[in-house]
Amino acid sequence: MSQPSTIAVIDIGKTNAKVVLIARVSRRQLASRSRANTVLRDGPYPHADTEGLWAFILEALKALATEHGVGGISITTHGATAALMAGDALALPVLDYEHDGPETVADAYRAVRPDFAETLSPALPNGLNLGAQIFWQARAFPDAFARVSAILTYPQYWAWRLTGVLASEVTSLGCHTDLWAPVAGKFSSLVATQGWEKLFPPIRPAASVLGPIRPELAAQLGLAPETPVTCGIHDSNASLVPHLERGETPFTIVSSGTWTIAMTVGGETGQLDPARDSLANVDAHGRPVPTARFMGGREFDLLVPEIRTPETAEIARVIAGDIRVQPGFVPGVGPFPDARGHWTQPAEGLTPGERTAAASLYMALMTEASLTLCGRGGSIIVEGPLARNRLYAAALARLTGVKVIASGDATGTSLGASLLFGGDGGGAEAGQAVAPLDVEGFDAYAARWRAGNGRPTA
Repeated sequence: MSQPSTIAVIDIGKTNAKVVLIARVSRRQLASRSRANTVLRDGPYPHADTEGLWAFILEALKALATEHGVGGISITTHGATAALMAGDALALPVLDYEHDGPETVADAYRAVRPDFAETLSPALPNGLNLGAQIFWQARAFPDAFARVSAILTYPQYWAWRLTGVLASEVTSLGCHTDLWAPVAGKFSSLVATQGWEKLFPPIRPAASVLGPIRPELAAQLGLAPETPVTCGIHDSNASLVPHLERGETPFTIVSSGTWTIAMTVGGETGQLDPARDSLANVDAHGRPVPTARFMGGREFDLLVPEIRTPETAEIARVIAGDIRVQPGFVPGVGPFPDARGHWTQPAEGLTPGERTAAASLYMALMTEASLTLCGRGGSIIVEGPLARNRLYAAALARLTGVKVIASGDATGTSLGASLLFGGDGGGAEAGQAVAPLDVEGFDAYAARWRAGNGRPTA
């Protein structure tokens, strides 16, 4: 199969969904369509708006095909999500992982979930462990679950809608699901004890072409009948794809969006702490990648109603005035899951720039705390929205003492997913190395922040 010259990437994040068209050789973004990814509250529980997303995907693909041409389609989505299929339909709506339904069977699930040593997957709240979701759905809706013929992780659900081919894939199976044993490279004991093995389709590599798009869709969208569609990949792991062939390890990628996720390629898993939201992801080659995360994008939105690039004087006032944000504002996740977030001084009297500065410093300090769990690489590449936050990157460089590169690509997940069609990812470090923050008092400010969390100063 010849390589497509343009790749449409379906990129479904927890907050927003996009279809991005990328030129394969230059890796340039040619066009993009986006919409909010809303959660529907009807039905038996909060669930994904799969039909709304599907209509958006088809509309975007048709428009991009008309304007630029689409040579191939790749898919990346957030994790902790699966579609329970009954033949060619959903047996149950696609559960929103923030729903607390699985908590109602938490004791029973705790008795059957594998040890952290097997899965490198920590116990997380609500439905953030995909195994807990499925366990709850099987008990809460036994008649519907009895009709389940296949369990599809989320990228592979959309790949099936496009191609008609059922597949499983390890990056989505291996992201804190309890379903995968990363070191052994196989399904965990949970899948066997629950009798779910027969429900998971054959495992295919993320970069494999499942098939051409369905003929009726090709005709509807104005695509060539042979348009190839990849199996798809978990979004955090998509961010890793451009970097996986780098020879120098360990290095750290910070992927940002709703979640801020630090992944240290070539790092060790021995520092991971299941009580502090650190785990192993599984990369596109099936290898464990030590990972730590917090819900940074969600927290930043809560902390900063009006984002304003802070002036130098505002940054200095925040540090000199010891205006700190202490974790955390999304309970149960991140390196301080039991902490209650607070400002050390009332936020209402701050300028928008001062609030933005304090929140940006908080994000850098939380990232540094995450790196004590997943390991700190010899360099750090920041991708996604945080790559545009220069104060964050400068503070992180000062805190870690290593080179921090703000990626020039604001959508690392989309680029990584496009590279499933091939490409060396050269230019993976494209972006700017950021000078460490040089503001009087910042080191002492950081020490007080750490002490406020009950952690030693660095």
